[in-house]
Amino acid sequence: MDMVAEVRAFNRFYTEVIGVLQAGLLDTPYSLTEARVLFELGTRDAAEASALRDLLDLDPGYLSRILTRFEADGLIFRERSPEDGRRQVVRLTDAGAQAYGILDDRSAAEVRTMLAALTDEDRRRLVTSMATIRGLLDADDRREPYVIRPPRPGDLGWVVHRHGVVYSQEYGWGTGFEALVARILADYADGHDPRREAGWIAEVDGAPAGCVFCVRKDDETAQLRLLLVEPSARGMGMGRRLVEECLAFARHAGYRRIMLWTRENLTSARRIYQSAGFVLAERHDGEESGEAVVDEIWTRDL
Repeated sequence: MDMVAEVRAFNRFYTEVIGVLQAGLLDTPYSLTEARVLFELGTRDAAEASALRDLLDLDPGYLSRILTRFEADGLIFRERSPEDGRRQVVRLTDAGAQAYGILDDRSAAEVRTMLAALTDEDRRRLVTSMATIRGLLDADDRREPYVIRPPRPGDLGWVVHRHGVVYSQEYGWGTGFEALVARILADYADGHDPRREAGWIAEVDGAPAGCVFCVRKDDETAQLRLLLVEPSARGMGMGRRLVEECLAFARHAGYRRIMLWTRENLTSARRIYQSAGFVLAERHDGEESGEAVVDEIWTRDL
């Protein structure tokens, strides 16, 4: 495969898809570069001209001509920086904000139209692939290598399946544990109050790789349940992030404390809970698949 030719072919294809080569982007009088300048100004109160130049990697003379045109059209006004009189600060006028709003609305509508032609699965594949491209080519892209989202149809079955497989492989727990997970999720699915209970799925490259749930224990106490991170996704900080989501939700839902049940031999999970502020409250002897285990209750105030 000629990789250079493949990349160039993709570039040609995508510029055609988004209409970069049209005289006016999104049926407006603005070129792609002019639209980018408007977008950057529209997403902040003000920007120094030098910052715009560096952000968009523009020739100073070219940017100056764009700003001069915008000023003549009443889209921007320029003033000296109060910190340094040698710098120019650029702001949108009301007309400029209206022009930015038109561009933003049309861009969003165009993307929605493009996505509407795809299935849910293809939309996820597309967005994941775009994130992969950005992550590989942008050294400054610091986004986490996963996304966290609410459960979708089919996810609860995945949670049961992966708990059964992972805990069987790593700890030798049998179908009784898998049945317990299924009962927990059946209770959650049957009638949970979305104001007080929620779940999250962590996704890597479009596929589930982790989960956690926050359920009601009583009016003042939430319970963190079913934290799982796939072995292939460990080391990304996913478990910690899932616990943070659960804690933030529990606070917002009005709980005063949160608790969880775990086992002494689940050392990685226990470290996550401890670093999140949970403290060990109770220990009890238990049994799983014919083997002795130590059950633990951990709690923390919210």
